[in-house]
Amino acid sequence: MVSRKKPRISYNLNNKKSDSFDKLPDDLVISILSKLSFSSSSPSDFFNALLVCKRFSRLGMNKVVLSKACSGVLAIKAKNWSESAHRFLKLCVCAGSVEAAYFLGMIRFYCLDNRGIGRSLMAKAAIKSHAPALYSLAVIQFNGSGGTKSDKDLRAGVALCARAAYLGHVDAHRELGHCIQDGYGIKQNVSEGRRLLIQANARELASVLPHLCSAKGKKGAGKFGAGYSTLLSDYGCNVPAPEPHPANRFLVDWFESRELGPDTRLCSHAGCGRPETRPHEFRRCSVCGTVNYCSRGCQAIDWKLRHKAVCTPMGLGLDLGVVGEAPVNEAHQVPT
Repeated sequence: MVSRKKPRISYNLNNKKSDSFDKLPDDLVISILSKLSFSSSSPSDFFNALLVCKRFSRLGMNKVVLSKACSGVLAIKAKNWSESAHRFLKLCVCAGSVEAAYFLGMIRFYCLDNRGIGRSLMAKAAIKSHAPALYSLAVIQFNGSGGTKSDKDLRAGVALCARAAYLGHVDAHRELGHCIQDGYGIKQNVSEGRRLLIQANARELASVLPHLCSAKGKKGAGKFGAGYSTLLSDYGCNVPAPEPHPANRFLVDWFESRELGPDTRLCSHAGCGRPETRPHEFRRCSVCGTVNYCSRGCQAIDWKLRHKAVCTPMGLGLDLGVVGEAPVNEAHQVPT
């Protein structure tokens, strides 16, 4: 008879099966985890990899890995917010993650009422040309958020919008177009403003074209309301609505589960989530007076998504204006 020998199993000094991961040099593991941190679509994708072994867990907290943390890794849900989540975001910020600086800055400024540190964190991201951070700071300047009405700086808001628009931020591009068209914080130039608004629509359309095929046939609008799955562009095309940044999704979820003060309102654009930091901070629709927006960008998007179908004049006239603010473009004049 032919004897069959059992396969030989190698053991290390501790009499345990040798782990092939132990043979990988630290630099290689850190490089792999850095790429995972940069490309993960959700926090679970990243943290599940750290559970493979203690070594992965330790190297996953390396500064090089945390500095690459993308918005997907940082997309913590408001219901899961905890001190450990806060600590992880702070570690990413200290490691140099621009996305973490913006994400934590938005949470601190709007959710935790820590205005100074929140604004500083967003500024830290903006200095490194983070377009959403630049646009958020512009909104803060336009509204004087975190301060009084006299703290508004329209010229600074326009400058921040211009920089964000140059980097490809569609909402900032649209906001800049409205500012120039209306002479809000900058010398009025109607034709130039209209040109920028047309460019914003073209950018919006170009940004969603790659997703049209994958989105075809899908039903449902998700949690951001009916109609949010399609956006009527000015060219007569139905295209998917832009996906909110994880920071905005966090704000939406955070304030959805909390009671706001009687004089505090949220931006009526369902994908924004920004709250007022003082009574009557946001501009309201000058036609119906029932909705309010933190920016012209949010107003224009919400007009296409939802408000166009329900906006009706309040009272007998249209000349209503807004509460203590520069007039919002009347909704019937803002299809862009």
